[in-house]
Amino acid sequence: MGKVALAAKVSHVPSIYLSELDGPRKGSRQAAIDGFKEIGRRCRELGVDTIVVFDTHWLVNASYHINCAAHFKGLYTSNELPHFISNMDFEFPGNPQLGRLLAEEACDFGVETLAHDATTLQPEYGTLVPMRYMNADLHFKVISVSALCTVHYLNDSARLGWAMRQAIEQHYDGTVAFLASGSLSHRFAQNGLAPEFAQKIWSPFLETLDHRVIEMWQAGDWATFCEMLPEYAAKGHGEGFMHDTAMLVGALGWSEYAGRAEVVTPYFGASGTGQINAVFPVTAQTGRAIPAAQASAAAGYQAYSRA
Repeated sequence: MGKVALAAKVSHVPSIYLSELDGPRKGSRQAAIDGFKEIGRRCRELGVDTIVVFDTHWLVNASYHINCAAHFKGLYTSNELPHFISNMDFEFPGNPQLGRLLAEEACDFGVETLAHDATTLQPEYGTLVPMRYMNADLHFKVISVSALCTVHYLNDSARLGWAMRQAIEQHYDGTVAFLASGSLSHRFAQNGLAPEFAQKIWSPFLETLDHRVIEMWQAGDWATFCEMLPEYAAKGHGEGFMHDTAMLVGALGWSEYAGRAEVVTPYFGASGTGQINAVFPVTAQTGRAIPAAQASAAAGYQAYSRA
């Protein structure tokens, strides 16, 4: 019935917002803004009606959660970096029907997920920043999914992504895009050093690691990437423990996915962290890799999270 037309890994660093304001950072993140606009343009061309964002700034301590209220509007100030994002206005429509479908299918796949359509809960900036530039005209409906998952297994997040794609293809009459909103390596600069690292990665190790991962994505080496994701999430200080990435790759087919990433905004440093905007072609799923691959990912994540 429905279709997932576009999948992407996107940045959401607050300096993107600063980049549009008068001051010393003005224009510094124009490449990221241009990348968002290009992804938004492609979504329009593909007939996307709803963007589902896996948001690594939405922290949850039990279950998975979907914010699918009918409409979102307000002013947002980051409690983490209030000197970067302060009183940023936002507005876009939601999609309660699709949110409920996604939760139901995830539960059917054994991943406990709750849809919140009658809520005052507002999205976090992992959703708000990319939507500011991709959806300024309120063209797309938006759903936010919790992806800063503190006590969750990466295998469940991959299964969640898989289930959400099944929900769209089997039960939804429309076209959807998935965005994994989070960084690559995510080791912030030590307090007092942030200005020095405004355009840099925290260490040569993390920068090298990120570049090797991007090479895997561009080469379509998903079997290697999926095998190393738990350790990459741990040793690369993965944002949200990289649950957004597990959700996205799970939706694409996990280790059997054969698509090659297209970099839209080249890799860049931000306060020590590694950032990118990249699009992944959506190909047919087989599903054969999901159960075995997830068991491996779960075992790996347990081992490294205890280290």
